[in-house]
Amino acid sequence: MRRYLASAAAVGAALLLAGPVMAADMPEYPQIPEVDYNIGGSFYLRGSAALNWHWAPEVKHPWDASDVDPIAEYGYGYSWGAGFGYETGTGLRFDGTIDSVETKGLMITKTGAPPPIGDAGDYTLMLRSTVALANVYYDFGLGGDFSYSSGAGGAFGYVGAGAGVAWNHAEINSPLGVTQPVPTGGNVSAAAAVMVGVGYDMGNWVADVGYRGLYINQINNSPTDPTSESYYEIDNNWIHELRGTVRYRFN
Repeated sequence: MRRYLASAAAVGAALLLAGPVMAADMPEYPQIPEVDYNIGGSFYLRGSAALNWHWAPEVKHPWDASDVDPIAEYGYGYSWGAGFGYETGTGLRFDGTIDSVETKGLMITKTGAPPPIGDAGDYTLMLRSTVALANVYYDFGLGGDFSYSSGAGGAFGYVGAGAGVAWNHAEINSPLGVTQPVPTGGNVSAAAAVMVGVGYDMGNWVADVGYRGLYINQINNSPTDPTSESYYEIDNNWIHELRGTVRYRFN
């Protein structure tokens, strides 16, 4: 019996001595904090570029209420711009944007006697517009419950709307030989936009592509005298855009 007790004591002592040695041999791993994918309350910078198609119903000449010319061909062009914004981290975000929008090709055709006797022929608009908008968007995930958390990564969709001002510069290519070419001019007009699209969230970087419908209430060639034949107005302009945007988040 004493022999068994002595053996057990010897084994226990050996284990107690071996424990620190084994512990010393075990590698120590650093504590890695959990990744916080919810980047909430972030500011961001953005840049956009787009191809566009310019639609309008008609051209009016206020000096003669009956002188209304339907659009014969629609315009096309491009835009580019930048902006600064803030997102709440719950899908809701806000930004301000400034875009340079250019279109050409919006055309009317006047009938009658050709130049130099009359003014018949094709009149084509070249538009350069600077558009400043305040925008609001809602981003939603494309998973099963459509929930979204900024910085979580993956695909998302968005809808948005904006309102602001457009500074328009309008030039008209008049028919060759016309005795009175249409004067160049411009105006300031109310503007608005609707947006919808899809994107991919990569954390600090976000890319999206979508549709923007840009509404410009009126384009005209002020300061041309509105009572003269050379003055015109184009109401209810819609510039339809296929637009890509890249955003960079920072805090």
